[in-house]
Amino acid sequence: MSDQEKLAMLKSDLQMLTSANDEYLTTLLGVASAAITREGIVNDGSTDYNAAQVSYAAYLFRKRAAQIGETQMPRFLRYMLNNLLFSQKMQEEGS
Repeated sequence: MSDQEKLAMLKSDLQMLTSANDEYLTTLLGVASAAITREGIVNDGSTDYNAAQVSYAAYLFRKRAAQIGETQMPRFLRYMLNNLLFSQKMQEEGS
């Protein structure tokens, strides 16, 4: 999936129609990718990885506008990242 497609998905998730925030959102996609990599997940180009990256970037965008105490990672995102990591580790063991 191209960076433009990921940006379009992120904008759709955030219900943004203009390109006013494209530069910031593109940066958030990069930050999300780096954070996911720090958790031990490899960018394998899969649909699962791309969806996790977009969801993580959306979480980062929403987090900056949230009230104090409302900034915990959503449970669905934590499950998504855990499942992706475990899946990749199981594939490594099977190789």
